[in-house]
Amino acid sequence: MKRLILLVALPIIFFSCEKDEIRQPILPEEPESPAELIGVEDCKKCIVLAEQLKNRVAIVDLDSKNIIWEWKAVESNVLTPHLSWFNLPDEAKPVYGGKYILLTASGGGVALVRVKDKKTLFYANVGGNPHSAELLPDGNIVTSSSTGNKLTLLKVDTLTYPDQGYKRTMFIEDGHNVVWDRQRQQLWATSNSTLKAFSYNNNCSQPGLTEVTSIPVPGPGTHPHDLFPVYGEDALWMSTTTNVYKFNIPEESFSLHSTALQRAIKSISSGPPGWPILHMQPKVQYWSDEVKDENGHRIFQQNDLKIYKARWLVANNFSYPENHMFQQCD
Repeated sequence: MKRLILLVALPIIFFSCEKDEIRQPILPEEPESPAELIGVEDCKKCIVLAEQLKNRVAIVDLDSKNIIWEWKAVESNVLTPHLSWFNLPDEAKPVYGGKYILLTASGGGVALVRVKDKKTLFYANVGGNPHSAELLPDGNIVTSSSTGNKLTLLKVDTLTYPDQGYKRTMFIEDGHNVVWDRQRQQLWATSNSTLKAFSYNNNCSQPGLTEVTSIPVPGPGTHPHDLFPVYGEDALWMSTTTNVYKFNIPEESFSLHSTALQRAIKSISSGPPGWPILHMQPKVQYWSDEVKDENGHRIFQQNDLKIYKARWLVANNFSYPENHMFQQCD
């Protein structure tokens, strides 16, 4: 009886081993390697973002839809007591042939950052919620502040920043933008319901501006927000609370831009022929997680981003000469 029990048990044990061998655990597949990010210098179509969720400026490769570069004050050479100046970036403008970024933030800061190594070459606190900055021909910087109602001129000296250099302010109502016009050697900026032009004194040590032109902005909406060169044209994009316009400079005339997106456009940026015209229209409060074209079609989107402005990373020959190189006042 004992022998019979043993003979019966053996096949059961053998079958059990065979079953274990058949049902080997399935190993998970190797995770895919993350896409290799290209360098900014190799990017064929890049967009520069003022991104407020992470208080950063980011550069997106539009072909891969990847963020390939970012600058955050907290990870830069900005001193710790000054980090709050760069809360809520609201402008990121490619300058010096796209090798540098000129940025402002609602926290009061303005900075010039070198793309190659992310070094902050110059920064300062201009206050008053600056919304835009511009390079002047000698390398000095002018900013426009909205709640501060002012333009601020800064002498750029990489040895005396952030709070010891020359600073001069002048009144401008609800300042949101500044654009240098290289052909006419003047600065354009809006002041509430007017578009103004200023001459520059070209005084490197004590920069100053003088108003030379004032042109009414068409209604019904006033309070212009963005002002930016139209790529390849002698014209400026301008957005108001209700409309987007193209301003023909030689004729001093406004024409309504044919776009599905008109209201509350925070930034508008055009590129070479065939490239879409970038529009930033807020979804929530002042930001959006996507960039659209003139027809309202999505160009770029990433969850949880708070994009305030978007600019093509292209040469700006309206404002700067070809082969524009970094310079500062002597």
